[in-house]
Amino acid sequence: TPSSTSSATSDTIKIGTISPNTGSLAAYGEAIVNSMNMAVEEINASGGVLGKKIELISYDDKGDSTEGTNAFNKLVAEDVCTIIGSVTSGVTAAIAPLADESKIVLLTPTATADTITDSDNFVFRTCFKDSYQGKMAAKFAKEELGVSKVAILYASGDAYSSGLREAFIAAAKEYDLEVVAEESSSSTEDTEYSSQLTNIAASGAEFLFAPYYYSSVGPYIIPQARAAGFDGIIMGADGFDGTISTMQEDKSLYNNCYFTNHYAPDDTAEKVQTYVTNYKAKYSEDSLNALGALAYDSVYMLKAAIEKAGSTDRQAIRDAMSGMSFEGVTGSFSLDSTGTPEKSVAIIEFVDGKAVWKTTIN
Repeated sequence: TPSSTSSATSDTIKIGTISPNTGSLAAYGEAIVNSMNMAVEEINASGGVLGKKIELISYDDKGDSTEGTNAFNKLVAEDVCTIIGSVTSGVTAAIAPLADESKIVLLTPTATADTITDSDNFVFRTCFKDSYQGKMAAKFAKEELGVSKVAILYASGDAYSSGLREAFIAAAKEYDLEVVAEESSSSTEDTEYSSQLTNIAASGAEFLFAPYYYSSVGPYIIPQARAAGFDGIIMGADGFDGTISTMQEDKSLYNNCYFTNHYAPDDTAEKVQTYVTNYKAKYSEDSLNALGALAYDSVYMLKAAIEKAGSTDRQAIRDAMSGMSFEGVTGSFSLDSTGTPEKSVAIIEFVDGKAVWKTTIN
C-alpha cells in the first residue's frame, strides 16, 4: 500500500473515481464523469488546490461489485489521496470496508443504502440515505396526495430497492398508510412484471411505490402497470431519474408518476441554474441528471476538505471531512456522525414525457 503522504510529492493531486460507465446504468456513469470533469476544470482554472491541479483517475465498475473492488485496488495502488464512488449501493457496500482498511476517504455521491455509512470511519456520502428518502415518499403520499391504500413492488435481491422498501413500510405506519399489496422481483434488471402488477391492480391500491432504476422503470414497469389496469399513482426514488430516456412512445402512460430526488434542474436557485447552464453548454442535455449534480458537489466537498487539511494526507482529509458543512447544487447540509447529510428532497413529476419539479419537502 502506498504511503498516505506520498501523493503530496506529485505535481498533481490525484483523486480516483469509480462509476458504471458501461452496462445498464451507463447513463448514470456518463452524467457523473461529465460533472466531475466539469468541476475539476473549474477548480484547475481557478488555481487548483494547495497550488496544484487536480487529476482524476477514473475506472468503470460496470455496475458490478467485483469490478468495483478491482477498480478500488487499482486506484489505491496508483496512490490517489481519496476516491469518489461508487454509484450503486451494492458496489459501494463492497468497497466501503476496503476504504477503512486502506485508511482512505471514500466519498460516494449517490449510494443511498443506510448501511453504507453506519459508523465514524473513512466512508462518507453526498446524498441522503434510503430511510430518509423512503420516509419522504410516504410523507408526500399522505400529506400532498391524500392517499390511504398503497402497494409496493421491489427487487428482493437488490440492496437499493429492498432498503427503500423497508424504509417506506416503516414510514407507512407513521403516516397511517395501509399497505394492501406487496410484490417483488428477484432483480432490478427483470423485464417482466405483469403478474405482480395485475395483483397490485386488483388490490384496490391508490398508490404504488416501486423503487427501481430508470432502465426498468421506463420500458417495463410503468407501461406494464398501465396495461395491467393500474391507473393510480406510481412513485419511485432517485433511481427513476433518467426514465425519460427509456420511455415508450406514448408519454401519457407516465403521467401521474413521481419520484424523490436530490435536486431539480428547474429549481431557480442560483447554484442550480449555474450548474445546469454550464453542463448543457458542454454536454448533451439528455445526460443531465441528479446523480451528476451529486458528483459535481462531491468534487467540491473534497476540495474543501483538502484545503482544510492543508495536505493530501489521507488521515488529515478524513478528519477534515468529519462533520463538514457544505452548500452546493444539491442543497446545504452538515454531515452527521456517520458521514451522511440529511437535507431537503425534491419531488419530481412526469408530465407528458417531461420531468417537472413539483415541490421540495423535508
